[in-house]
Amino acid sequence: MAPTRVEVGPVAGASLSPRLQRAVGEAHVRFVLRRDQQAGSGPGVTGLDRLGQSGSAKIRLPRVYDGTPVAVMLNTAGGITGGDRLAFTAEAGTGCHAVVTTQAAERAYRSPGGAGELSNRVTVGDGATLEWLPQETMLFDRSHLRRSLQVDLTGTARFMGLEMVVLGREAMGETVATTSFRDAWTIRRDGRLIYADTISFGPHTDGLQSAATLGGARAFATFIDCGPEAEGNLALARALIADLPLRAGVSAWNGRLLARFLGSGSRVLRDGLMQFLHAYRGRPLPRVWHC
Repeated sequence: MAPTRVEVGPVAGASLSPRLQRAVGEAHVRFVLRRDQQAGSGPGVTGLDRLGQSGSAKIRLPRVYDGTPVAVMLNTAGGITGGDRLAFTAEAGTGCHAVVTTQAAERAYRSPGGAGELSNRVTVGDGATLEWLPQETMLFDRSHLRRSLQVDLTGTARFMGLEMVVLGREAMGETVATTSFRDAWTIRRDGRLIYADTISFGPHTDGLQSAATLGGARAFATFIDCGPEAEGNLALARALIADLPLRAGVSAWNGRLLARFLGSGSRVLRDGLMQFLHAYRGRPLPRVWHC
């Protein structure tokens, strides 16, 4: 008997494209003010109250020596591409002071389809201060990243926030011709919207060459200080940016101070911002910034 020949073809309705693994993760950290019972009514010390993490989103708490705890966010996937979903939450309870940063620069790589999403949320209690100081985000050619930052303040809470964005690796001679990027910030105090800002461009980067946008710069940053004394720091901030090798501007209104920075490259922007932040904050940046 002749052998039976069976032809095996694709299953009807099945996609021929492989399902690619995607990075998914969530992490949250909360700090509270702890008072030493022996010290009575002393100022108290900020300490960890809650920490949770899953997937590729991690948070580490390095040892510090100035009393202000630092939470370091990590993405163990090594970068973000289309379809990735990461979320970080940071909370500072009443009266405490904490700093949140990242281990290294975040990288948005070429997307095979769709956007990678990075969602950040910050809550700051009455009389507390939280500093949001991540290192730069680097956009590679044909990347697609959607990022959001939601901040909720209570009473006299203070929030200082920074985000840096770099277009490719200048030292490698990379050119970012196409990339899609959207970064949306919202800040509320006692439930009332006090600041909203969205930066969006792409898929082509030709428009970033005009004087109304980046003017040919490869790196840019936004810094905001929201607090009772923010407007009083306007003269200080303007004096500091005058000494930087960057194009920068500062304005202040209704309890907010906003600064924009443009740099010819990643290193120039980073060095200038480190000088500005050190002087404006009156203390060194987290040690991971110097690694």
